[in-house]
Amino acid sequence: VVRPLGVRSAGAADRAGRAATARRAAEQDHATAEALVNGKAQADKQLDEFYQRLLPADVVAARKLTYVNLPTMARRSNVEYEERTYQEELKKGETLGRLEIRMVLQGDYEGLRQFIHELERAPEFIIIDELSLTELAEGDRVKLSLGLSTYFQRQGNGD
Repeated sequence: VVRPLGVRSAGAADRAGRAATARRAAEQDHATAEALVNGKAQADKQLDEFYQRLLPADVVAARKLTYVNLPTMARRSNVEYEERTYQEELKKGETLGRLEIRMVLQGDYEGLRQFIHELERAPEFIIIDELSLTELAEGDRVKLSLGLSTYFQRQGNGD
């Protein structure tokens, strides 16, 4: 009579131990899932802030962002602004458009270096995609060809 009761008691203790372990694992899974949800919400918030604060609202705003600022940066850096061209890149179904800017500047190496430094530190979202330096025959003058881009929000659904 006593032995079956002891076996049942030991079995109940084992089941209680397994249940406690399973509960801890479930609590840990729940905490991980909550952290994932909170992390996604935080990432969504930061992405929305990026779109609202940094990206131009449309292609016109993207052009305005660079039209005055780039030549102004060149003047402050004591380099000559030669030319600039724009090209829009719009892909069907995408929510962002890309504005490519080709720019040519001339000056001494230090001035061009200062221009690049100022461009990288500017609050505007402008990316340097490529650059090319060519030494000119006139002493210490250098020609800088830049490929830049900025992105902008597309109106509608991107179709």
